[in-house]
Amino acid sequence: MMEQIRRGAEEILVENELIKKLEEGRPLRIKAGFDPTAPDLHLGHTVLINKLKQFQDLGHEVLFLIGDFTAMIGDPTGKNVTRKPLTKEQVLENAKTYQEQVFKILDPAKTKVLFNSEWMGAMSSSEMIQLAAKHTVARMLERDDFSKRYKSGRPIAIHEFLYPLIQGYDSVVIKADVELGGTDQKFNLLVGRQLQEMEGQKPQTILTMPILEGLDGVQKMSKSLNNYIGIADKPDDMFGKIMSISDDLMWRYYELLSFKPMNDIRQWQKNCEKGENPKNYKVALAQEIIERFHGVVAAKKALESFEARFQRGAIPDEMDEVVLTTQGEAYPIANLLKDAGLTKSTSEAIRMIKQGAVKIDGEKISDPKVQISAEQQQVFQVGKRKFARVEVQKT
Repeated sequence: MMEQIRRGAEEILVENELIKKLEEGRPLRIKAGFDPTAPDLHLGHTVLINKLKQFQDLGHEVLFLIGDFTAMIGDPTGKNVTRKPLTKEQVLENAKTYQEQVFKILDPAKTKVLFNSEWMGAMSSSEMIQLAAKHTVARMLERDDFSKRYKSGRPIAIHEFLYPLIQGYDSVVIKADVELGGTDQKFNLLVGRQLQEMEGQKPQTILTMPILEGLDGVQKMSKSLNNYIGIADKPDDMFGKIMSISDDLMWRYYELLSFKPMNDIRQWQKNCEKGENPKNYKVALAQEIIERFHGVVAAKKALESFEARFQRGAIPDEMDEVVLTTQGEAYPIANLLKDAGLTKSTSEAIRMIKQGAVKIDGEKISDPKVQISAEQQQVFQVGKRKFARVEVQKT
């Protein structure tokens, strides 16, 4: 049991306390809070939801807390400026979408959905002041993001100090045994432990999960960085994005996103180290995730579409059309790929050509010194998913 709970977890505070709670033989109350700050979830958000499912499968009670009250404050975690709060209407609309999406992973019959506005909305101003009196400014400034903003002279609004307190107070109200959160939420989760102890409750165990890297394998998955896989993405888009990740990142995705046993995943990794093509397992991962959010039929069709388009060399019907001009008789291929938006730079273009990742009208090229003749239109492909129909005109 503990091996399954530890899977993918960054830290468990305090693990011995969790073991003792499990030994009590009762369903534990497992809390995870989500502020509905955007209408859609991506796979990065599901890292926590997957861990909730693991606890649910072990027979524990999942408390899916929608922070509709805290969303109107704005979580200051990781922010170097005061975040603009959302309106109540925005929060409620996003919350509705969240519920629809999370039940593609969690069992709705075994999940208790809570809104922290139920108790926070009823709290009087004097009660809020009493809650604020249970924490100090000095302790708040121990938070890395608050500390950096304070030292650099950037403003910290007083309401931002209330966010960790309210998140912690949620644990008091629902009597959480365990709270899950990302590594960036550790401070807030510890506040929950502190407030529970002050209220005479057994402090919750904290389980932090890592922040999932996006498609680039470097920065965290984020819509603003355009490196995300949305769980509402179309199956074909989802399949293509998963197939685009690096082989190393694939194993991290398997650990944090797949429900396959870790023993199997370790064996597959060994198989690849011995020479098996990792693409086979990337396909399996893509199908598993698409089945979860779109169903078996959609996953099968996405695979067929992917194979037709990329494995058989088919060229999609729709793509960007670009017109480039040259004063000479030809256009250097590396410059063309950059200017057509297929690579970020000529050096990247040269690298992709040398890797055999560039095709012209379906034919692979290997010479980065190729010159593209003017007065013709051709289809250029970089990697598996980037296409453009480019016409070179002579000025």
